[in-house]
Amino acid sequence: MTDSIRRRTALQAGAGAALLSCLAGAQAQPTSTGRSTWPAWDTFKAQFINEGGRVVSDDDGGGQTYSEGQAYALFFALVANDRPMFDKLLRWTENNLCEGDMTARLPAWLWGKRPDGNWGVIDSNAASDADLWIAYALGEAGRLWNERSYRALAALLAARVLREETADIPGLGPTLLPAPKGFVQPNGRWRLNASYMPMHLMHWLAASDLDPQWKKLVDSSIKVIQGSSPKGFTADWTVYDARQGFLVDTEGKEKGQGTYNAIRVYLWAGVMHAEAPGRKVLLDTLAPMARYVRDQGYPPESIDILTGQASGPAPSGFSVALLPFLRAAGDDKALQSQRMRLEARPLRPKAYYEQVLALFGQGAFDGQYRFTAAGQLMARWKP
Repeated sequence: MTDSIRRRTALQAGAGAALLSCLAGAQAQPTSTGRSTWPAWDTFKAQFINEGGRVVSDDDGGGQTYSEGQAYALFFALVANDRPMFDKLLRWTENNLCEGDMTARLPAWLWGKRPDGNWGVIDSNAASDADLWIAYALGEAGRLWNERSYRALAALLAARVLREETADIPGLGPTLLPAPKGFVQPNGRWRLNASYMPMHLMHWLAASDLDPQWKKLVDSSIKVIQGSSPKGFTADWTVYDARQGFLVDTEGKEKGQGTYNAIRVYLWAGVMHAEAPGRKVLLDTLAPMARYVRDQGYPPESIDILTGQASGPAPSGFSVALLPFLRAAGDDKALQSQRMRLEARPLRPKAYYEQVLALFGQGAFDGQYRFTAAGQLMARWKP
């Protein structure tokens, strides 16, 4: 993720100011009481967030931190009406991933123990999905907690995403790249990730920001998700060729498989509002996954996006991630089988990614949060 690239940016003048102006006009809401309203979030905090506000993963990196983890935790803290933890997470993210100033740079995607034994940023490249989630959490926190500084920071971050993490791709138009560097390939090709494009976030940005580029990103994101799912199973990574269209990514380690990245595509489709633009298209595109789960009784840990050949059962975190999707698809049989699977095979309490998927999937299924058609957050604690 450190290669130099050439990219055409999609930022129009005044984008940040437009978003701030729109967000600032939202109706004021009560501020947080400081007490969480979500027991599952309290359990997650105790297991994965340290005293300083750092989300500690359980990966092979010895407790590394990813900007994605900080972003998700900010969203969960808002859903739980937990402003003290929200502020702590935000401070740690800004101080450690943004060199102390989120207004000046995107968060580095990876932080941990470096080869010299010191702890700090390992890779300063950003991750666009994390950046979108942070901007969203800040903007909606500003609205729900009536905090102008959050709204301002959301506007600046959203503008920087447009400036640094998009490309105007022939046949797609302005499109979200996975990062500022490393994903533009030679000979008119781009490497893309459909799971980085939650449509409720795209709709929120399009509705909140007067910059027309966000509306174009809504359109291109739908195209990327469909192009990444030619047989109804989404790839972790895909390659777009300006002449040939979407191609299987043969160079990445997944090589045309849908696995730990792609499971989020079904999750994001499942949490969309029933009247959100593009929802039916996505549910129809992804319907083969619902059929697979109904027939097999479990989601695959890895599946070939062209042949449908699967590696075997996925961890239970995949099952919980699919709950909103299966409900939205109206597949009661598949939904019931996954609820029973979760009872028979509970989530591993110390598996970070499984627990993240659970907060998203079970949280939406239980009504802790939902989204409007335009992507605004509706949390259970909100009057």
